[in-house]
Amino acid sequence: MSIGSFGGLNTALSGVTAQQRALDVTSHNIANVETPGYSRQEAVFGARPSLTIPAGAKLDGTGAQLGQGVDVLTYRRLRDDFLDLQFRAQNMTGGQADVTAQRLGLAQDALGSGDAALGKQLDKFWSSWQTLAANPQSASAKSAVVGIAQTLAQRFSTLDADFNTIGTQATAAVTDLLGPQGPIKPIADELAKLNTQINLQQGVGQQPNDLLDRRDLLLDQLSRYGQVSVGPDPTLDAQGQPAYPGMVQVSFGGAATALVSQSTVTMPTTATLSATPGGQLGGLQDVAGKMAAYRTTLSGLASSIITSVNSAAASPVFSGTGATDMAVVATSATISAGASGGPAGDNSVALAIAGLRGGAVDTGYAGLIGTIGADVRTAEGNSTTSTSVLDSLTARRQSVAGVSMDEEMTNMIRYQRGYQAAARALTTMDEMLNTLINSTGRVGL
Repeated sequence: MSIGSFGGLNTALSGVTAQQRALDVTSHNIANVETPGYSRQEAVFGARPSLTIPAGAKLDGTGAQLGQGVDVLTYRRLRDDFLDLQFRAQNMTGGQADVTAQRLGLAQDALGSGDAALGKQLDKFWSSWQTLAANPQSASAKSAVVGIAQTLAQRFSTLDADFNTIGTQATAAVTDLLGPQGPIKPIADELAKLNTQINLQQGVGQQPNDLLDRRDLLLDQLSRYGQVSVGPDPTLDAQGQPAYPGMVQVSFGGAATALVSQSTVTMPTTATLSATPGGQLGGLQDVAGKMAAYRTTLSGLASSIITSVNSAAASPVFSGTGATDMAVVATSATISAGASGGPAGDNSVALAIAGLRGGAVDTGYAGLIGTIGADVRTAEGNSTTSTSVLDSLTARRQSVAGVSMDEEMTNMIRYQRGYQAAARALTTMDEMLNTLINSTGRVGL
């Protein structure tokens, strides 16, 4: 079997074409060096199928395989799936820690400082009774007790309202995140569209790298809001093979129904989320729960002071059952330093109430402050740790998927030299054929 004279041209041309495609990929990488979520790509070369030369074509009578050049087998997207999973898990943790630290910081601010702090008002309240005990008949001392009691009751009510507002806002924020105007719905809608586009491309044997990059970026963003689980679409065809190989099913927030399935989006609700949805959703739910617990503790303190003071006083000082409805019913006329019907100068009541200083109420309030402070420190520590780990994972991902200008410039020179060499081989073959075609048989003319 003879080998065609133009075979060498095709072989050299394949080299020119392959190097040109590799240069195109390098240019694409450089152009997207600042594109968020972009994964660098590379052209994967492979030898073309060899030309089989039958037996008898060689001197020893055997056949052979003659190479026919090079092809670009695929345009590979450089990505580490394991790092993607780690990043999204840590991004979820960071989202939860950040929002928890921020919202709990508001609760800590609500405690106030200086004269505005509830602890300071408690101290003044006990001191006012101590002053009354020293001056049992003093009208100004009695008025001071009433005034400070009113301020104390108002501070309990204000602090309870602040905690309630923070908790209510956290609950509302969960609804907003899941609502039609929230950030999750647009991400889910685009993921559903990408499912269709990617499946169409992969169905005809294409590798839609840029669409895959966009999908991964959206999944990264989604993980900030809650737990994300991604798997291939489970639908099978009649042969038991994946019916939609380009599609993924995205579960979110621990909801039983997938957020994205094929081209369908099913938004979860606060009722369908799991108890631990993770991310900002989990952080907001955690804050709402803590605010409810803080309010319960605060109300218990208010109830304790109402009960203990009223039990010791000659006539009721406070009304209500907790921080929400705590109020002062005493007046300077009803305040008494001593027991009802007691002798003049009796200060037993004032001393008993003043003696409550440092008791269960003060201890309980100190415990509440300690709990809130510990919760804030824990959240801030988790946020700092998560940020550090996330930065490390980002760097590791970039080392795999990120575009390095130095590396791309090196590749550019490498492919340029390959192109030049293949072009030179093509030129040489052309000159040989030109001699064969235009000069053979003209000797002696």
